[in-house]
Amino acid sequence: VSADAAKAAYQKRTGDRQESQRDMLKKLELDEISHMKIRQRCRDRGIEFLSSPFDGEAADFLYEIGIKAFKVASGEITNLPFLGYLGAMGRPLILSTGMADLAEVTAAVKTLRGAGADDIALLHCVSAYPAEPADCNLAAMKTLEDTFNVPVGWSDHTLGWEITVAAAALGAHVIEKHLTFDADAPGPDHRFSLEPIPFAAMVAAVRAVESALGDGLKVPRDCETDVAVAVRKSLVAVRNIRAGETLAREDIVARRPGCGLSPASLDEWLGRKFNRDVGEGTLLKPDMFTP
Repeated sequence: VSADAAKAAYQKRTGDRQESQRDMLKKLELDEISHMKIRQRCRDRGIEFLSSPFDGEAADFLYEIGIKAFKVASGEITNLPFLGYLGAMGRPLILSTGMADLAEVTAAVKTLRGAGADDIALLHCVSAYPAEPADCNLAAMKTLEDTFNVPVGWSDHTLGWEITVAAAALGAHVIEKHLTFDADAPGPDHRFSLEPIPFAAMVAAVRAVESALGDGLKVPRDCETDVAVAVRKSLVAVRNIRAGETLAREDIVARRPGCGLSPASLDEWLGRKFNRDVGEGTLLKPDMFTP
């Protein structure tokens, strides 16, 4: 960061307006020992450790301590030399695409693939802090998926977590959401971050949506069997019918439950002879008819 680089408007709203971007970041940076501690904590808790490098030196350090994938921030999407450097390291990459048009994403993906990267996920992102729902354009995830044939996801900067759940419903494979202990704490990102309790609720909602998406096949589920019997209808005799008589349309009505002949099969049974006497109100079954 250059010494005189100004802060973004959202960064000025939550801190010293005269402070440079570099000074703000200097106060927030994590040294190598802190990274090692966080990596160990992640291992202890069964969480995959990730960190976003912003230059080659940082990427080298993360590579050396065994990071399994690189998360690349939206601001680096036009930094093609850096993307090429990361792509040559042979690790999976998650690339955020905030502020980018499709041509810029294409150039970034081409650079990564040209450097040897073959495991890439793209996150649709709106780099506004907070982002308004009307600006989120979640349908762009499908555009990225169709264009690049890679897993896609959503990097969320909105308030709350409704948009995150919507992204999951649209098939996001990766979700990024900021986590904080205190949304009112000083600093640029806390306001649009989630505290632990709502964050946990968001994760539960995303998992529920994920499980609800299913395989796309339109077939009855096992859990519907009991209800189907109760609420579907069967062909029912509306009069006493003698053995040897044939079934006529006026002889039946459709009534619950659904454990007899289906009304959908009516034409198949009209004109068939009964092999026994059938009383009024009886659900018709296949074995009541002669072959």
